[in-house]
Amino acid sequence: MKKTGVRIVLVFLIFLGISCHSLKNSKKSFDTKQNEVFIDSMMNNALRKGFFPGAQIIVGSKDSVFILKNYGYHDYSKKELVKTEDVYDLASMSKVLGATLVTMRLVGEDKIKLTDQVGQIVPFYKNTAIANVTLFELLTHTSGLTPSITFYQSLLSTPDLSPLLSNQQSENYPDLFDTMYVNKNIVYDANFLSFTSKENWIQVYKNMWLNPDFYKTVYDRIAVANTHPRGKYLYSDLNLLLVKQMIETKTGKKLDQLTNEIYSELGISKIGYNPLKWTSEQNVMPTELDNFFRKDTIKGYVHDEAAAIFGGVSGNAGLFANAESISVICQMLLNNGKYHGKQILKSRVVKEFTDSPLTKEGIYRGLGFDKRKPDEFYKKNDFGHTGFTGTFFFMNPDDNRFLIILTNRVNPTRTNRLMYKDDFSAKIWRQINN
Repeated sequence: MKKTGVRIVLVFLIFLGISCHSLKNSKKSFDTKQNEVFIDSMMNNALRKGFFPGAQIIVGSKDSVFILKNYGYHDYSKKELVKTEDVYDLASMSKVLGATLVTMRLVGEDKIKLTDQVGQIVPFYKNTAIANVTLFELLTHTSGLTPSITFYQSLLSTPDLSPLLSNQQSENYPDLFDTMYVNKNIVYDANFLSFTSKENWIQVYKNMWLNPDFYKTVYDRIAVANTHPRGKYLYSDLNLLLVKQMIETKTGKKLDQLTNEIYSELGISKIGYNPLKWTSEQNVMPTELDNFFRKDTIKGYVHDEAAAIFGGVSGNAGLFANAESISVICQMLLNNGKYHGKQILKSRVVKEFTDSPLTKEGIYRGLGFDKRKPDEFYKKNDFGHTGFTGTFFFMNPDDNRFLIILTNRVNPTRTNRLMYKDDFSAKIWRQINN
């Protein structure tokens, strides 16, 4: 009897130990109903205040989707409801969901190294000031390159050489673009831009083609754009333009081909560059009314002007997707590069790219991925990215959560920054991680 009693106690203690261990190591449970009520409240308030015309939201874990909802309309005419298959211009989310994913694949296959230098791989930069900038510096935004260059503006001029933009509205500057007014007499450089198709020219908009000779001017300007200290953090679109050049030169393939190989393995089809090649215009969200360069409401073509001059396929921007397709990528990353039993990316590479290698220098950044200094909204191991058009996705590997918010807040104008002033996306991110 005594032995039986001892056995029962031992079994109970072992069970208790296992239970405590399991509780300690389990992910937080997710209250779908409570979080859905919170998100509905946030979204309805945002729509009422005009943060954006509509949105898609997905909340999930590495193996489940908890919430998938669409809100509002394509634009403020309220004629077309947002649907699950609709795709949004991801803007800078393209940096990680495009060029960075491809780089992760190539690093895992030992086809490119983070120590590789721009000038070693891309012959154009061999004898330039940026020749020894490394792939690591580009991905962590520590290259010293200036944040951006408005390449497209050198394609525009005025007959009397008056400025393209003015901070004052007048008869000659009637239309608003961001916070400036546009000269009504803008002339396009006929040597580099055409409004009819030409052989070997690159389509940059539905009625606009670019002479590829212009790219030498672009690369010349990038080569002398290292105007800030190397090793210090400075976010720059130019970094990802160079990453694209490095991976394309290394592989002999174009960026859109390389990304499509990964998307195909993941079984996702509502993601890619130049969406009118793979979905209908009706399923693409409109972005900004561009009174400056394209003189139209942008729909089906990339909003970012730098990506536009590269024919919509760029390292800094250009991807379009619906939230559902991005959710698959989130699950793959939270599963250490594996999806449905297939190892898409090496697990060691996922860890390396989503870690914070420069925190000792006070830099809260992954490789390609955005990270934040821990605060009331973000935790140490969170990673993801945002986009200028009003897009957001973040993952929390510790609690096994991801959040995707896609909006077109730049419709009809980029001056609408209400969602940022309200910490809109960060508040939802905090809520689902509580």
